[in-house]
Amino acid sequence: MTLPDDISLHPDTLAIRAGIDRSQFGEHSEAMYLTSSFVFESAAQAAARFSGVEEGNVYARFSNPTVTAMQTRLAALEGAEACVATASGMSAILSLAMAVLQAGDHVVASNGLFGATQQLFGNILSKFGIETSFVPATDLNAYRDAVRPRTRLFFIETPSNPLTEVVDIAGVAAIAHEAGALLAVDNCFCSPALQRPLEFGADVVVHSATKYLDGQGRVLGGAVAGRKAVTDEVFKFLRTAGPTLSPFNAWVILKGLETLRLRMEAQSASALELARWLEVQPGVARVYYPGLPSHPQHELAMRQQKTGGAIVSFDVEGGRDAAWKVVDSTRLISITANLGDTKSTITHPATTTHGRISPEARAAAGIGDGLLRVAVGLESVEDLKADLARGLVR
Repeated sequence: MTLPDDISLHPDTLAIRAGIDRSQFGEHSEAMYLTSSFVFESAAQAAARFSGVEEGNVYARFSNPTVTAMQTRLAALEGAEACVATASGMSAILSLAMAVLQAGDHVVASNGLFGATQQLFGNILSKFGIETSFVPATDLNAYRDAVRPRTRLFFIETPSNPLTEVVDIAGVAAIAHEAGALLAVDNCFCSPALQRPLEFGADVVVHSATKYLDGQGRVLGGAVAGRKAVTDEVFKFLRTAGPTLSPFNAWVILKGLETLRLRMEAQSASALELARWLEVQPGVARVYYPGLPSHPQHELAMRQQKTGGAIVSFDVEGGRDAAWKVVDSTRLISITANLGDTKSTITHPATTTHGRISPEARAAAGIGDGLLRVAVGLESVEDLKADLARGLVR
């Protein structure tokens, strides 16, 4: 089914309808094509497909109708020219880096990145002659000062994990483009339901579809969406290297996208209420949530985002022992490092998501031993408060 191109469709409609290409059977729900290869009508057609002269599916490592549907829908929601789906969020970042960087190139990245992303840029890519400068996430002058002649990519995450720092996308985009570099934005925490970085000047958006795009903690997935000139290069890497999204996972994510806005709005509303409650609890030293007026980038967040999102982080007095007490006292909230689920989760970043980076890097990113991160789900917020209160009692 081809959507009409003579009318402008609302994102809610695109989340339901974009990417549907019905087979000869006329199925209403998107089909799941569980096949590793595709049959050609002739040797000539096989040659044309493999060479790219003729469009069509070739081999499921790099082409599959279900994956294509998911890519089309996400591109529509992000306002992107094209999208390439990958096996996970980290494989999306790796694929982007491999597609646009080479030995001798330089990356400017915010220091408020997910721990594995820091490991990728700081340790793994450095083995191949790609250097990365980590700068304070909210300091535009630091981004400008870090530029080198071989700077090719700026990489930011906004809001950041786990401190929810909000980066000025338009400001960093201007610096990147002045330097002749690309700007990539990890949009995991907001999803296109709350934030569309391409509208603020970003060239490409990356996702861990494992999180809010699926929304129920079922499958792994990732995506790179943005300018077609960039995604074409990502596709070339994926075709050869194969960090591929499976058709089954693509189908699950497709169904998750249908309820994305509804979930994000409900989870954000609960997160705001929980954050307000945490701010007045004894034993809580500080709350990090972009929707609170106390957040340092609150005004910027409200310009870039529709809501504050569903992630609330907070420092408890007493360091790691006090933080672990809160975690271990929960009876409802799941103790797991994943986020974006309808089930609320809690984790201690310093010993989980950011446990592999150096203590110095954690300190530079503001991740202390007393920090906890809660990804708010769809349970009653009153039950979440009661679950956290149990561990906050001194």
